[in-house]
Amino acid sequence: MKKLWAYIVTGGAFLVALLWASSTASKKKFKKAVKANKKKVDVVKKNAAVVKEKKVATKVKIGASDKKIKKTKSKVKSTAAANKTIKAFESKYRKK
Repeated sequence: MKKLWAYIVTGGAFLVALLWASSTASKKKFKKAVKANKKKVDVVKKNAAVVKEKKVATKVKIGASDKKIKKTKSKVKSTAAANKTIKAFESKYRKK
C-alpha cells in the first residue's frame, strides 16, 4: 500500500512538473509575441507622426491654392451679359 501511494504521489508530481514546464514555455512565447507587437506598434506610431506632419503641410498648401483660386475668380468677368447681348442681336438682326 505504501508503494502504491508512493507511485501515485510520484506520478502526480511528474504531471505537475510537466504542466509547469509547458506553462513557462508558453509564457516565454507570449512575452516574445508581446515584445514583437510593441515594436510593431512603435513603428506604426512613428509612421503616423510622419503622416500627420505631411497632412498639416498639405492643408497649408490647399489653403494657399484656394486663396489663389479665389483671387483669380474675382478678376474674371462674367460673360452672362455679353451672351445676352449676342442673343438679342442675333434674334433682332439675323434671319432664321
